[in-house]
Amino acid sequence: MLTSIAANHAKGKSAEDSIFAANAACVAKAKEVGAANVTNATIGAILDEDEKLVCLPTVDKVFRSLSTDELIAYAPISGLPDYLEEVINAAFGDSKPEGYMAAVATSGGTGVIHHAVWNYMDEGETALTSDWYWDPYSVLCNDMGRKLDTYTMLDENNKYNLPALKAKVEEILSRQKSLLLIINTPAHNPTGYSLSEDDMQGVIDILKGATAGTDKTVTLLLDIAYIDYAGERQAVRKFFKKISNLPSNILTIVAYSMSKGFTMYGQRTGAMIGVSSSKEVIDEFKGINQYTSRATWSNINRPAMKTLATVYKDPELLAAVQKERNDYYEMIKARADLFMKEADECGLKCLPYIAGFFLSIPDSDPEAVCNKLHENNIFAVPLKAGVRIALCAVPLKKIGGMAAKIKAAQDAVHK
Repeated sequence: MLTSIAANHAKGKSAEDSIFAANAACVAKAKEVGAANVTNATIGAILDEDEKLVCLPTVDKVFRSLSTDELIAYAPISGLPDYLEEVINAAFGDSKPEGYMAAVATSGGTGVIHHAVWNYMDEGETALTSDWYWDPYSVLCNDMGRKLDTYTMLDENNKYNLPALKAKVEEILSRQKSLLLIINTPAHNPTGYSLSEDDMQGVIDILKGATAGTDKTVTLLLDIAYIDYAGERQAVRKFFKKISNLPSNILTIVAYSMSKGFTMYGQRTGAMIGVSSSKEVIDEFKGINQYTSRATWSNINRPAMKTLATVYKDPELLAAVQKERNDYYEMIKARADLFMKEADECGLKCLPYIAGFFLSIPDSDPEAVCNKLHENNIFAVPLKAGVRIALCAVPLKKIGGMAAKIKAAQDAVHK
């Protein structure tokens, strides 16, 4: 009996997303015992202290004030011109790198990763990221016939592990002509870690050393989805200066997303920003990525692009948005401070948290720990090497005592 008519490359594929599965289990429990009695630490979106989904008020006002034409008309495939100009300012702030650059609109930050994998890797090649990573990186690579390898992100002192990165970069480039390196910083998902300026210089030095005097190329993909909740807005962008005037065989792509910084998760709007010392490389960047956009989603969300352009061209609107972001950054920081304080008091070992939506707790059996937490109506996301806690979604009143319950769950699982 016929059981499949799918193409060979599609056979056996299915997306069992652990994050959405954990959230669904929490929602079902909340219906049973009441939302007040459930802690949902699965959602990668900001919920306020009443557990309501946050939309920045100024963003909401600008979006709803757009004309009908701006709400419904097609946008150019590469993006609205004023959006493409202002999204570069939104990404880099006062730390715009030197070199040629261009932006191409994408369907969220995920769209940037899709295009980078498709256009800067050949079939069968291997991309590289840290061992703690956002799982869709692997899904995107696998779906397009590419692979994903990892390096150990933190050393025994919980510092960024440049030697491990160097070894993997050299290993992969010894067998293929190019490398796509994905680094999620600042406010890394899922750990809340951020590379320092010295760390980023170390990355650059490794890439230069691995490609100098060869015909090898590297595409450095910086996923900055959480940058607007990573700390003081100009300070957290200083590392961008490190990608100025790199050798022409190193292309940097910055993955910008409106999902977090504009609280427009479902509008699926982002941009890929290319930076290179070569005009020809950037001209190629614009051409091939626009082409791939036409071949996938065609064009993206016009009103979301117009919202960003409107905000960043108006100093008063921008000041209001930045204040609102900072207020929510402080709200999440207060949650993190309490959690980390109580974790230290009860002996719960966490990875170093600097900023962002998430923190992570290493564990050899995260699935079992998460299942044990269900007995206390706490729902978190099991990863390959530990448990992810979405600080962005848990009100302060539910953070208290949470670390001790996680520690007890670990002790029960590993007794």
